[in-house]
Amino acid sequence: MKKIVPVFLTALVVMAIAGCTTTVPVDLTNNPVGTKVGEASGTLNFGGALGGNADYSLQTAAKNGGITRIATVDLRVKSILGFSVTYTTIVTGE
Repeated sequence: MKKIVPVFLTALVVMAIAGCTTTVPVDLTNNPVGTKVGEASGTLNFGGALGGNADYSLQTAAKNGGITRIATVDLRVKSILGFSVTYTTIVTGE
């Protein structure tokens, strides 16, 4: 029993450091893809209970990339055991 606790704690620390990142396509339009890329990120800690920067809107991503005609939208989610989750909206267009 005494050996299980250190193994469990070590596994927990490794999982917390590693985290998980997933990128998924959200939308696609008929507009040309173009060469511009814009991103907007926001982090929520403990599901937003501790606040954080949460401006990962489509409008902010397009503005950051100087895009007026959006072609594609992707969403990247990076989670560290669900305690800290960073959302990044990625848009391409002209």
